[in-house]
Amino acid sequence: MSILSAMHAGVSGLSGQSEAISVYGDNIANANTTGFKTSRPEFQDVVAKSLAGSQIGSGVKLAGITSIFSQGSIQQTESPTDLSITGDGFFVLKGTDGNSFTRNGSFHFNKEGKLTNQDGLHVLGFPINESGKAGAKLSDISIEHSVIDAKKTSEVNMLMNLDLRNDANLVFDKEHPDQTSNFSSGVTVYDSAGTAHSCTLFFNKEKNGVWKWRAMAKGDEIIEGKKGEMAECASGKLTFDTDGRLKNQIIETSSFSFNKGALPNQFIKFSFGSDKDHGGTGLEVTQYGTNSEFYKVLQDGYTAGTLTGMTFADTGILTGIYSNGENINIAQVAISKFESPEGLFKVGQNRFRESRNSGQPNIGVAQTGGRGSVSVKTIESSTTDIASEFINLMQAQRNFQANSKVITTSDEMLQEVMNIKRN
Repeated sequence: MSILSAMHAGVSGLSGQSEAISVYGDNIANANTTGFKTSRPEFQDVVAKSLAGSQIGSGVKLAGITSIFSQGSIQQTESPTDLSITGDGFFVLKGTDGNSFTRNGSFHFNKEGKLTNQDGLHVLGFPINESGKAGAKLSDISIEHSVIDAKKTSEVNMLMNLDLRNDANLVFDKEHPDQTSNFSSGVTVYDSAGTAHSCTLFFNKEKNGVWKWRAMAKGDEIIEGKKGEMAECASGKLTFDTDGRLKNQIIETSSFSFNKGALPNQFIKFSFGSDKDHGGTGLEVTQYGTNSEFYKVLQDGYTAGTLTGMTFADTGILTGIYSNGENINIAQVAISKFESPEGLFKVGQNRFRESRNSGQPNIGVAQTGGRGSVSVKTIESSTTDIASEFINLMQAQRNFQANSKVITTSDEMLQEVMNIKRN
C-alpha cells in the first residue's frame, strides 16, 4: 500500500536527519580542536519499485560521511615544538596500535627526549647523519645526546685579498714573523680534545703572482716547541694569473702536534677557495691592487658543548643549539601524503588511519612531492565555521519536522481507512 510506503519514507527521513544533526553537532563540538577537519553527511535516495516506466521512491539513506580537508587558519603560539602544515600532508605518529596520521602539531619532548603528541604517541621523522643528510629510514624524533663531543679542525676556508703592490724583497724570519712578512691574520683551530688554539697565517710575496704562506702556532702549545716563540706547522704556495685570480694552490706541509693530550700530527687543510686549475673561478682569494684583507675565515672544529635549546625550520628540520655555538641538525619531520585523504578512517584523538579508499601513505619530507610546508610556533585551528554549522543544523531540524509530518499525515490517512469499516 502506498500509504505505508509514504510512512516508511518519512521514517527514513527522520533517521537520516538525525544522523545529519549528529554530524553537525560533532563539528560544532570540535570548533576548538586543533587540526580538526569538519565532516559532511552524504545522502542517497532509495528507489522501491517501478510502475509502467515510472519509478516510486521509498525515502532516503545516509550513504556516507565525508571529511572536508580544507586548510585551517594558522595560529601563532609560544611553544618551539608546536608545528603546523600549510598545504597537503599529515604528521606521522607511532603508537602501540601502529602508525597513524594527524594534522594536530601540538608536540613536546618527553622525559626520554622523544618528540610526542599530547597522548604520548611518538612523532616519526628521518634522522640526520654527521654529514648533514637525512636518512631514508623512519624512526622516532629524539634528542639522544644533550652533550656533543669536541671535533678537531680538519679544514680552514679563507676568503681574502693579497695586495698586488707589495714588494717581494722580504726574507721571512720565524723569530720575527710580523716584521718579515707582507701580511698576517689569525684563525682559531681546535685539537682532538676540543682545545682552542690561536694560529697565525703569514704571507710573503716571492715574486709577481706567487705567494708563500705559513701557518704558525704558539711554541708553548706545540710538542717540543719553545715558549715565547712561534712554531711553523703548515706551509704552502699560491699562484695568481695576470687578472689577479687564484690559479693554483699547494699545501707543502701540514702537521700540528698540540700538547696536553691531543693527538699528534693533526692534518689541517688550508683551503683558499676554488682555483682555476681545478675548474674554479679563482675569485675567493685574489691578488688585486688593494690592501691585503681577510673577508671571511671558516673552520669546522669546535669544543664540547651542552644542549641549550632547539628549533625547527620551515622544512621540518630539528636543530639543536649548543653552548659552544654550534647548531647541529638532528632530524627532519616526516610528512605523509595520500591520494585520497577523504578516504582516511578516523580513529579519534585527532588521528586517522589509512584505508582502502585513501590509498597507501606516501611518506617524505616537507616541500617535496606536493607536500606542504611546516611552520614553527604555530598550530592549525579547526575548520569548523560556527555560522555555517548552525545553518546546517537548522536545515536538518526543519527537514526532521517535515518528515515527521509525512508520518503523521500517513497515520491520519490510515485512520480514515480504518474508519470505513465502522461506517
